[in-house]
Amino acid sequence: MTTIDIDPRDILPSSIAKAVAILAAGGVVAFPTETFYGLAADAMNERAVDRIFEIKGRSFNNPIALIISRVDDLNLITDYVPEAAKTLMTAFWPGPLTLLFKASPAVCPRLTAGTGKIGVRISSHPIAQALAARMGRPVTATSANLSGGKECTAAGEVRGQMANVNLPVIDGGPTPGGRGSTFLDVTVDPPVLLREGAISNTTIRAILRK
Repeated sequence: MTTIDIDPRDILPSSIAKAVAILAAGGVVAFPTETFYGLAADAMNERAVDRIFEIKGRSFNNPIALIISRVDDLNLITDYVPEAAKTLMTAFWPGPLTLLFKASPAVCPRLTAGTGKIGVRISSHPIAQALAARMGRPVTATSANLSGGKECTAAGEVRGQMANVNLPVIDGGPTPGGRGSTFLDVTVDPPVLLREGAISNTTIRAILRK
């Protein structure tokens, strides 16, 4: 299992380039986010997305959220951004708020699990941001654990849980853990909370009332 050591306080272009080369070739890489370690794959590559499901032993009935590096990249996955979403993005991005938009036809159906909706956020973790920025398109952000397994806050935990998988791991040090990202469906008005995580529903409603 390959390990790519990257200091989030001093990200070397050569180190990120190694990880991006794996993703560009259709591979999967474990990487740190602002909550837990995740699994990154090129979200526009259907074979790479399928590999995520294989690695995790995940049901195709479960959707997979994405990370982008900038708001303008939303046009790669959705044709409409509601005003409420713009308000929430201004308040909470980068950060652990995943917003569900109506997916454009370009989005791999595996990612939406047939719902027609795609979850996305801009991560506040510098390594996650750098990966998406260097790819120039969305990357997957599902947790780096076997389906039903414990979420991982360190590269060693990922390696231990996925010891039987040939999975490159970016070791960016420990992540905070705690609660995962909050999921909010902005395809409806008012937006509907799907999972309360690191950002509380109370905080979200206060921003929307403004």
